[in-house]
Amino acid sequence: MVSPSSPSSPVTDPTWLSIIKLLRWNKPAGRFILAIPALWALVLAARGTPPLPLVGATILGAFVTSAMGCVINDLWDRDIDPEVERTRTRPLASRALSIRVGIAIAILATLCAAILALYLNWFSFGLCVAAVPVIVFYPTAKRFFPIPQLVLSIAWGFAVLISWSAVTESLESATWLLWGAVVLWTLGFDTVYALPDRRDDRRIGVNSSALFFGDYTPIAVGVFFAGTAVLLAAEAIFMGLQWTFWIGWAIAVILWAKQVYTIGQPDVPTTVYGQIFGQNVAIGVLMLAGLISGCLLA
Repeated sequence: MVSPSSPSSPVTDPTWLSIIKLLRWNKPAGRFILAIPALWALVLAARGTPPLPLVGATILGAFVTSAMGCVINDLWDRDIDPEVERTRTRPLASRALSIRVGIAIAILATLCAAILALYLNWFSFGLCVAAVPVIVFYPTAKRFFPIPQLVLSIAWGFAVLISWSAVTESLESATWLLWGAVVLWTLGFDTVYALPDRRDDRRIGVNSSALFFGDYTPIAVGVFFAGTAVLLAAEAIFMGLQWTFWIGWAIAVILWAKQVYTIGQPDVPTTVYGQIFGQNVAIGVLMLAGLISGCLLA
């Protein structure tokens, strides 16, 4: 008889750690990458000096909203995730947490996000409300929409609209340039993130942009990143940003080109796709620094 302490016995996480994993707070890069577009918008809307309380509320709101989206996603996919190598150990997929617990955490995260949204003006609050259906129903898109990552990208774009309007109580032409850049950027890095799941997704019959574009995926990602760069450049010209922005922009363009070249190579190790995702977090921070300095020197 094998004792509970035997190495062959299954190891289960304590409940608190399973909840942390459900919220994805054990992977902060994926949470912070939602805060980055929101901070881009805050900096540009405030011309480099956004109010610090609003910055804090935005970062907290991004982390809470991202966590809410992850829980909702896992509730929808609790019977799909066990069939995918990358997701089979998620708490709801592995049954480490029950559906009831997942629903309770989703409700709690939604309430926390709503409380933070009350800090904003009514226009921004209305945009928060408008974003909820996109967040809630995004996970279902993979069942019927050929490019579900586009739905996620639109959800990501709400971070720009909400944050910009939190400063100005309106949306401007510059807002939509930034929104377009964020949608294309998200579509690019999330398509790369979907690449290692292609075999499992095809087998269980769900959609992804990586499947939709097939052998042309590197070209599609290149187009998305090129569009991001062009729209960010247009934004910088429109806002009159100074030379420091262009340094960060040039580095970002080089890194994006390298990423596109990498995923176009044969037999790419699956770990590379996660590394590219992490690189885009760093690119986002680099661009944030460029936006701040570019505004302050203007």
